[in-house]
Amino acid sequence: MNFLADECCDAPLVEALRIDGHDILYVIESLRGEPDEKILDRDFNENRILITEDKDFGELVYRLKLPARGIILLRFDTANRVHKILRLRSLLEQESRRLQGAFITLSVNKTRIRPMP
Repeated sequence: MNFLADECCDAPLVEALRIDGHDILYVIESLRGEPDEKILDRDFNENRILITEDKDFGELVYRLKLPARGIILLRFDTANRVHKILRLRSLLEQESRRLQGAFITLSVNKTRIRPMP
């Protein structure tokens, strides 16, 4: 799958997904400091699913109606960061068909999948 990992994503998470064979564009490597709107534009134009920890993307997609292919919002506190990679891998294995066009909130013990406008 093709992903765009936001600046707030941990490098070990990006590396783990790359090891799993996913195509990941990492904002730190090519879009550092760009506004969220430009990141969403790249996500949409390159048919990538955005992985982020920034809740602002929900506002951009739902309130401002900016287009996106799909968003995975990671909601893990510092104490549970070790589970982040495991939960994301599990999501990608179990729900890969539902990622396009969805806003997914992923936490330690909850997965919420909503369609985007």
